[in-house]
Amino acid sequence: MEKYPGYLRKPFYYETDKMGIIHHSNYIRWFEESRVDALSFMEWPFEKIEADGIMIPVLGVTCEYKEMVRFGDEVLIKPIVTKYTGTRLDFEYLVYNGEKLVTTGTSQHCFMSYETNRLVQLRKTHPALHELFLDYYETTKSEQ
Repeated sequence: MEKYPGYLRKPFYYETDKMGIIHHSNYIRWFEESRVDALSFMEWPFEKIEADGIMIPVLGVTCEYKEMVRFGDEVLIKPIVTKYTGTRLDFEYLVYNGEKLVTTGTSQHCFMSYETNRLVQLRKTHPALHELFLDYYETTKSEQ
């Protein structure tokens, strides 16, 4: 698999506070945008996963702010898979402003069936998707 270059994003003015600094709540949205963009890059967009009857709920999320991001900056968000079991998927996010690491975060997910509302083991139910996540894990784990 070709290595995902990351999600490039220019903050919008409405995402700022009165000081022109990006409000802390927006980073969680950016993490999600980067996950969705990575799936599109892998040519298995989120819409296809949902059409296959799978949902990927968020079980938990963290965010640590190291430096401020301001309106006018451009950030690169790298979603890295830190754990993949076939039923669970955990990410680490590295947010760069230029060369500087400004924010880090994590999110934890599981795979569930829309039909049964139960955990799904991708290895058994969706082997091609399972291989895709395994490959992505292998290509991103060196960035941890």
